[in-house]
Amino acid sequence: MGAGRSLRLRRAYLEELKDRAARLERAHAADTRAARAEERSRIARELHDVVAHHVSVMTVQAAAARRVLASDPDLAREALSAIEHTGRLAMAEMRNIVGVLRTDTRADARAELGPQPGVRDLPSLVEQMREAGLPTRLLVEGEPVALPAGVDLAAYRLVQEGLTNSLRHAGAGAEAVVTVRYEPYELDVRVEDDGRGAAQEMELSSPPGHGLVGIRERVALYGGILNIGPLPGAVSKCGRGSR
Repeated sequence: MGAGRSLRLRRAYLEELKDRAARLERAHAADTRAARAEERSRIARELHDVVAHHVSVMTVQAAAARRVLASDPDLAREALSAIEHTGRLAMAEMRNIVGVLRTDTRADARAELGPQPGVRDLPSLVEQMREAGLPTRLLVEGEPVALPAGVDLAAYRLVQEGLTNSLRHAGAGAEAVVTVRYEPYELDVRVEDDGRGAAQEMELSSPPGHGLVGIRERVALYGGILNIGPLPGAVSKCGRGSR
């Protein structure tokens, strides 16, 4: 009698262990799927920002080349060279971003990505916009400090999206100003232009473009605030956290 009871208890104990192991395995699989989905969403957002920006620049440069092709072949060649350079930049960035898809997608997969752009790369971005036909100035206020990688990338993408919108909507003769202000425990980033009304066009667009939605998500992720309009451009505050 006692032996039978002991055997039943042992079987129940083993069944409980198997059930617990199965639950843990299902939970682990769910966590893995969630991490994979989050990582792929991040990659998709990065790809959108890269493609939207570079294609916009290339479109403007191609239009300029077409206009002067007959009257000024040298200027047209310069525009075509700029298109080639922009295309190479886009391909390099996309290879860097998509490379993570060729590895196991894990929660720490972002560590396998190469260096991402940041505030240090804004001078190159501003120069690219000038070459595309949008006069752009970069102002840096306060003492620059090292930023967390996520905030650094978010600030760069915000400026990239803002200047891309200015290039698309501001119109001929418009100028853009990028202001990066370092404040205690905050980073204030502004993109403004004096064009014909990009903010109004963005307000009338419904639903908002994926670029602005992505920027809003980036800024919110780091406890920041995104303001768009009424002055054409975008304003953001991204908390830097304690140093």
